[in-house]
Amino acid sequence: METKRIALIPAYEPDARLVSLAESMTKRGFSVLIVDDGSGPDYGEIFSRAEPFGRVLHHDINRGKGAAVKTGLTHIAAECPAGCTVVTVDADGQHLPQDAERVAAAAEAEPEALILGSRSFRGKVPLRSRLGNGVTRLVFRLSTGVRVYDTQTGLRAFSGALLPALLAVEGERYEYEMNVLMRFTREGIPIREVPIETVYLDGNRSSHFSTLRDSCRIYREILKFSASSLASFGLDYGLYCALTALTGMTVLPNVLARLVSAGANYTLNRKLVFHSRAGVGSSLLQYGALACGILAVNTACLWLLTSGLGCNPFAAKLLVEAALFLVSYGIQKRWIFPAERYCKERTV
Repeated sequence: METKRIALIPAYEPDARLVSLAESMTKRGFSVLIVDDGSGPDYGEIFSRAEPFGRVLHHDINRGKGAAVKTGLTHIAAECPAGCTVVTVDADGQHLPQDAERVAAAAEAEPEALILGSRSFRGKVPLRSRLGNGVTRLVFRLSTGVRVYDTQTGLRAFSGALLPALLAVEGERYEYEMNVLMRFTREGIPIREVPIETVYLDGNRSSHFSTLRDSCRIYREILKFSASSLASFGLDYGLYCALTALTGMTVLPNVLARLVSAGANYTLNRKLVFHSRAGVGSSLLQYGALACGILAVNTACLWLLTSGLGCNPFAAKLLVEAALFLVSYGIQKRWIFPAERYCKERTV
């Protein structure tokens, strides 16, 4: 039985390229579903022209790309069988219909995986797009340990079996796409990349991405972790400096300061950063084991730098803490405060 292919197109204040895209996708055998994300009456004519090629859903107000995608996914989950293949396609002409076919075919070949249409970023690519994806790629790699070349691509394909996982991801605007990648890596859901053409029209002027506002949303989780770690480090470093100045030692002040700051850091991360529902007992034991491990490495490195290499104890403390920051983040995110697994409620 042939798998039904659905092209999901979130659109906000689109131009005539939406109509051309919907027509092209229909000719290639896709069922087209367009979500108007509160574009307003001035764009009614564009959506009317697109309606002969697919169904159009409407938001009364602009709610964001993530919300538009989830509106489409909810509709697909209710109306279509689990055997469908869904491809999300941007409305601004950046994604070619032939590339949409390629990622759909990859999703059909590997239905348990999320397929990304990965751009090469060669040629005439706007500087903010090139730099933005480079920074996001680095942050994602450091925080998850997973290599994804194009973390910001909107061309994504997946089987209907992944709809529950996608609908469980938080985020209403551009951060949703990054949250999907973050959550899928934590859930162990495979992420694959298929090379596609890099297309930017008119310097990407049609994009509604706000470099500052939407970047902050994308990096919100790691920024919250950074703030929590910075506050705990301030407490840790302040106690360490005071005790070192009083005693002239480094190892004992480091241990005492870390014990106090670790308790504060655990509380902040559990309640404010990862919003964990894991039981206090189990997560506290895991965090305690992590804290002891990091404390041992921290103390050994601090001793080596100060006693072995003669480094300034205050500078050495800063260096060691910076080196262990991302290690702590990755372990806490993946194992101590994991997201609720959607697959517990999946039927086989």
